[in-house]
Parts: sequence; C-alpha cells; structure tokens
Amino acid sequence: MRALGDVRNAVAMYFRYIGVSLRSQMQYRGSFAMMTFGHFAITGIEFLGMWALFNRFDSIQGWRLPEVAFMYGIVNIAFAVADAGTRAFDMFGTMVKSGDFDRVLLRPRSTALQLAGQELTLRRVGRLIQGVAVLVFATVALEVDWTAAKVLLTAGAIVGGAALFSGLVILQATLAFWSTETLEIMNTVTYGGVETAQYPLDIYRSWFRRFFIYAVPLATISYFPTLAVLDRPGSLGSGLMFQYMSPLIGIAFLLACLQMWKFGVRHYCSTGS
Repeated sequence: MRALGDVRNAVAMYFRYIGVSLRSQMQYRGSFAMMTFGHFAITGIEFLGMWALFNRFDSIQGWRLPEVAFMYGIVNIAFAVADAGTRAFDMFGTMVKSGDFDRVLLRPRSTALQLAGQELTLRRVGRLIQGVAVLVFATVALEVDWTAAKVLLTAGAIVGGAALFSGLVILQATLAFWSTETLEIMNTVTYGGVETAQYPLDIYRSWFRRFFIYAVPLATISYFPTLAVLDRPGSLGSGLMFQYMSPLIGIAFLLACLQMWKFGVRHYCSTGS
C-alpha cells in the first residue's frame, strides 16, 4: 500500500510540474501558434519528399506509399510525444556544467521525475498533428481488416515508440555525467533513427537491419507492428506473436536506460565550483 501511495504521489507531483510548464508557455500564445505551425510545416515538407519518391518509383521493395506512410505516422507521433516530454534531458549537459543538477539532488524526489516534469515542450504538437494526419491518410488508403487486436497493436507501437525514443534521450543525458556534454553522435540514433524507422527494413543492408533490431531496436516499434497490422509477410522471418509483442521491447529499453541513469546519478561528482 505504501508503494502504491508513493506512485500516486509521484504522478500527482509530475502533473503539477507539467501544469506549471504549460501555463508558462501559454503566456505567449502567438509565439506558441507560430512555432507549432513551423514544426507542422517542416515535418510536412519531409512527408512531401517521401510522396515525391513514391510518385517517381511507385514502390520500393514492394512497399507502396500508404504502407510506408503508416510506419511514418507511428514513428512521428511517438517521437513527438517523446521529444515533448524529455526536453530537460536533452539539455542536461548544460545543467551538469553549471552545477544546477546539484539543486535537483537536494529535493526528496526522483531526479528522473523532476527532469521529466521540468518542461513539456508544447510546440511539438505541430509534429504530433502532422503525424496523426499521415496516419489517418494511411489507414484510409489501406484496406485493413481492423480488429480490436490491431487497434491495440497500433496504439502499443506508439506507446512503445515514445518509450524507446525517451530512453535514447535519457541515455544521451546519462553520458553527460562522464563527458560533461551530451554527445552529438547520439543525435544520429535519435533524429537519424526517426528517419530510419520511417521506412521498411527490407530496403537496408543486413548489418544495418541487425543494428536497428538488436542494438537500437527501432524496428520493433514500426516495422514489425506494421507487418502484423497489414497482414504482410516480412523478409526477416518474424512470427506473428513476436510482431504483436515487439512494442514491449521499447518499454523494456526505457526501463534499462533509467537504470543506466541511476548508475550515472550515483557516480555524479558535481562541478567542483
């Protein structure tokens, strides 16, 4: 019962943090509207590039535009949610260099919870809206025999994707305990991973496929769930059960990254200033 009470208290505290963040951002509604539109337009241009590609070649390795758009929608919705909720982790290197993280350690709350609640970047809703629009387009264009299981799988892929991208950002922040900087090379996995996961694994070389299945399991939150929803045979021989369970790997990845975060916190030595 005590553990349940602690969880409720932590959730309530998180939403208080989020409430403060949202109220502060909505003080300048004109700026919020313009930045939201900017994110929508930028990601919209990205999808226009995908449309132009398929308009020229019709299909890639047997995949048509609506099928790839389905993956695109899942990935961009998931990333928009993760990107909005992990802004403080993305800027964590600055907190380490300035010593501001010391103040976080003095508070009797989880450090991860405090950073997660520090800012909910509301302007990321532009990417979210664009991702939802593409996903709706794909579901209308595709003749999918929707069942409750497929709806849950699609929702699970989005949740698993948000967890996986959040884990990547947390892992990047954890490296700042030793490097003092959040290594930019991690952006090739986060932002680059978004670009990669938008397309089917069939188009990549075998070593690249293995990397995004076993090292950074982005395929488990886009490619494999899409195969199950579309009733499409994959080129990697994955079973239907694995395809339905694969989004759970994204959640497991986040939990592993949080353990790495705790390890980093235990070895934090402050700035010495």
